Formats: sequence, structure tokens, C-alpha cells
Amino acid sequence: MPLHLIKLCVGVDTVRELVGYMRQRGRAAEKRGQPPRHAHVTRMTPTRGRDLVDGGSLYWVVRGQIAARQRLVEIAPFVDAEGVSRCRLWVDAQVVKVVPRPMRPFQGWRYLRDEDAPPDLTTAGADIALMPEAMRRELGQLGLL
Repeated sequence: MPLHLIKLCVGVDTVRELVGYMRQRGRAAEKRGQPPRHAHVTRMTPTRGRDLVDGGSLYWVVRGQIAARQRLVEIAPFVDAEGVSRCRLWVDAQVVKVVPRPMRPFQGWRYLRDEDAPPDLTTAGADIALMPEAMRRELGQLGLL
């Protein structure tokens, strides 16, 4: 059974902004002659990396709600120029919207068991997937989604 990570998406107000940011980073990488991959750099390296890349995703908390996920492709520890150990969480380019769920702020990342992960919007039903993000967010805050 896959294991996931959950992380706050700081500086982004909507999933649409997150997708735009990922596209922008991909285009910048291509201009440098690199593949359009995206990595999120974190201070700590997950100890359960093998479980994470075996079908796991990085779930993004956007404005207090779990809102989207990206499949984890690779976990690559490294040491930066100042000698500090860090980790690149390489994710798939596709950002998948999930049924919104409230999440309190936290530092770093947390493990998320597969059975606790919110379902993708595409599997939750067409009516929910067709709602504007702001409406889904508000209904989620009210506990109606």
C-alpha cells in the first residue's frame, strides 16, 4: 500500500496558481536545456522513501485545505553549497485535484497513509469536479464535502 507526504503550499492561493507555477518552472528548465521536471526541496529526508516512490504522492495543502497532489517520482538527498543536508522530492508534472479537506498549519512535511488520503476529484463524482475551486473550498470548510 502506498505511503504519501503532505506539505503546505506556501505562497499559492489556488490549485490553478500551483499548476501555473509548475508550468513556468518547466519552461525555465527547458530553456536551460534540462528536462521539465519539478523538485520540491526540503530540509529533511523521509526515512520511508521506498514506500513513498512506490505509488505515493505529495499532497499539497493550499490555504488551509488539502487540495491537490502530485505523484512522487524520486527522493534524492543532497548537500547544498553551504554544507547543509537537504532532499529533493521529484514529482510528476501532472497536478491532480483532490476533494478538499481542511488541514491545520504545520512545519515541514507529514506522512499520510493511503487510507487517510482524500480521493481525486475525478473519482469523487462529476458534480464536484465541475464546481469552481472557490465553491469547493467553501463547501469543504463548512464540512459539506
